[in-house]
Amino acid sequence: MHHEIIGTPLQLPNGNTLPLSRAVKAGDFLFLSGQLGVDDNFNLADGIFEQTRLCINNMLGILEAANMNLNNVIKTTVWLTDANYFADFNQVYAELFPRNTPPARSTVCSALAISGALVEIEAIAFSKD
Repeated sequence: MHHEIIGTPLQLPNGNTLPLSRAVKAGDFLFLSGQLGVDDNFNLADGIFEQTRLCINNMLGILEAANMNLNNVIKTTVWLTDANYFADFNQVYAELFPRNTPPARSTVCSALAISGALVEIEAIAFSKD
């Protein structure tokens, strides 16, 4: 099956390029790598509310590059660094995802590779052209 890389390579502030794709389109599916609550300069937002909002906005930017939106997301996997963030995370998630068709979701607690990151979200989207 042919696949297409979506988005530019992810480069850290120190100039290193990460060995991953922001997203890969394969057939009608788009697989998004885990998104963090960082801005274009890789600065983390403050707190779980803002990091969650920025994670989802970063996802939306990638989806739009593939001519999709949040309605196309069918599955997310979420990592939180602390179970105490769950309610606040869920509040923002519910605000931004379609209420009548939310994606399937798994949420786990785990340390994250980027110091200070509180949440990471990866997604699978589907679009029948």
